[in-house]
Amino acid sequence: MRNSTCLLQPSLATSVALPVIYSLLFPAGSFGNILAAWIFSKQAPTKRTQYIYLGNLVTANLLICSTMPFLAAYFARGYQWNYDSVTCRIANHLGTLIMHVSMYVTIIILCSTALSQYATLKKNSDTQYSQAVNENFYRCVLEKFRQPKFAKYLCIIIWLTVLCITVIAIAYNVQAKDMEGHHQCYNIRVEAGEFTTRIAASVATACFFLSFMTVLLSYYSLNKHLSKIQKNTCLGEKHLIYSTVKRNILVIQMILTICFLPYHIFRPIFYVLLTNNDCPRLSYLVEVKNFLTCLAAAKSSVDPIIILLLDKTFKKSLYGLFTKSTPEHHKRNAVIFTEETSKM
Repeated sequence: MRNSTCLLQPSLATSVALPVIYSLLFPAGSFGNILAAWIFSKQAPTKRTQYIYLGNLVTANLLICSTMPFLAAYFARGYQWNYDSVTCRIANHLGTLIMHVSMYVTIIILCSTALSQYATLKKNSDTQYSQAVNENFYRCVLEKFRQPKFAKYLCIIIWLTVLCITVIAIAYNVQAKDMEGHHQCYNIRVEAGEFTTRIAASVATACFFLSFMTVLLSYYSLNKHLSKIQKNTCLGEKHLIYSTVKRNILVIQMILTICFLPYHIFRPIFYVLLTNNDCPRLSYLVEVKNFLTCLAAAKSSVDPIIILLLDKTFKKSLYGLFTKSTPEHHKRNAVIFTEETSKM
């Protein structure tokens, strides 16, 4: 690798701004997700598929938040640490493992949540518009995503698969660097990764775009489906669940677009431009990558707010923590929402 001798010089944006951002995200994300986890464990109907997905998302968020203090320390002091130091190994190897495993578990589960939401709409709509064999097969596949047992096994498989791929990539990465002997923790080989890391990154990027397009197609199909049935039937009482599903899928699409899309567009560009041995430009590319990674990590801190806005059962449980009684209109809304989504 031609740029292996390039010495990265972190700017104030990296050594000051990133530590400050991660230091602010850590308490906000930890508090919000711990509160969400407590409400899910005590208040939420755990047999609902929606809460299986949300519970795994909260777990992934907490894991990402747990890496933020190490990332803050790494960007603030990493260029002064020795590569063989304990602090460097913890911040790089353990932090990278937890961060990337949790990030891609989050992305895949968000996609599964969108499919579950769309399957709920298909289940509650008239079957007269879906008589073709391929449409029936498509509906059977979608139906799996809203079954609690399938959701549990799917989440386990997602965690194990992502964990295995990431561990293999990092283990090879560590071995390659140990043989070369680096002196500085914050260096181009750590930031860029070895060949196996890039292969794993390519697979992860492809997985993201597959999930992104799946959610996008789900939202498009949802709008098309609603337009079709609105021309032939009166939605009536089903309007609530239709609007809820549409809103939830739109929010998932926005999360993927704002938090994760910039990072995954830039990463292939980053690897292509690494072949150049211009150290100042390489330092700039690394800093852009790290800020986009921070943007992706920030999603874990705002997730509790999104859950609060989307899930009325969660909102009702949170409101109950601070009041002795729930207002009647909150009760009525919660009952309506529970009845409409009880089959999720």
